[in-house]
Amino acid sequence: MTTQLVGKQIGAIGYGLMGLTWRRQPPSQEQAFDAMNAALAAGCNFWNGGELYGPPNANSLHLLNKYFTKYPEKAGQVVLSIKGGLDSNMHADGSPEGVRRSVENCLKILDGKKSIDIFEYARVDKRVPIEETLKHLDEYVKAGKIGGIGLSEVSAATIERAVKVTKIAGVEVEVSLFSTHILESGVAEACAKHQVPIVAYSPMGRGFLTGEVKSPSDIPDGDMRKHMPRFQGENFQKNLTLVDEVSKIAKQKGCTTAQLAIAWVAQLSKQLAVPVIPIPGATTVERVAENSKKISLTSDEVAEIDSVLKSFPVSGERYPESHMSHVDV
Repeated sequence: MTTQLVGKQIGAIGYGLMGLTWRRQPPSQEQAFDAMNAALAAGCNFWNGGELYGPPNANSLHLLNKYFTKYPEKAGQVVLSIKGGLDSNMHADGSPEGVRRSVENCLKILDGKKSIDIFEYARVDKRVPIEETLKHLDEYVKAGKIGGIGLSEVSAATIERAVKVTKIAGVEVEVSLFSTHILESGVAEACAKHQVPIVAYSPMGRGFLTGEVKSPSDIPDGDMRKHMPRFQGENFQKNLTLVDEVSKIAKQKGCTTAQLAIAWVAQLSKQLAVPVIPIPGATTVERVAENSKKISLTSDEVAEIDSVLKSFPVSGERYPESHMSHVDV
């Protein structure tokens, strides 16, 4: 399946930028640039960043400005999606003022070094009809200031409403062997119905499926996963069993657990008949190389993985209870 976003060709696997700026100790600029160059060289030219990824003076956009200042020739090679639409308290703001503030701020920080191919409305503001928010965003598309509009963590009902207002370039949702909810919630079905590409974040289960997280102590202090139900107590141990089973299949396949996890997400494109683009993050050249390696799964291997998922269901919600009310809206 040929993969395109906003009419531009992209690789089957994308690149998530969150970890380059939104962590307790972000990598150095030099290390970040090396990883970004490696991703582009590997064909991972769809990049996903955010106004919310880091402090207001050092988020994805600031890093991208510096990167494309140093490598201006690469701006045309990258298809860039930027999440925005949140206020200073990280709450969705879908008002005309909120939309304007976020889009204009993103454009100002990039300073013309790179265009925004997709502006992704990060969360749905329940106080403002989605139709109203999208109409204001669509004005920026018509003015040529952004290439298209994306949505994130939305329900099937919201997708149905959204496509009646404007063309939706993509829907970003959590998809992994740990997060298959979109296959039952109607989200995948709605995206396939309207041929809206699915951007799959956290395809490695927030690192669980790298095989490197063996106990809660492996998660650094200050890491957001410390507060996520799936990484706590009995949930952790139950989920580790799933990782072990998947790792056995990966070993038989001759690939890493992470590569198998990404390949399973990517093969959903065939199953759903709509592009599904995993966007694993990586802060090192080595990890980029691992994540970007193309692994093809046979129908028997997919069936074996699906059987494991049924036998070892994931334990715990994706987010703490306080956050769950802001997703699948």
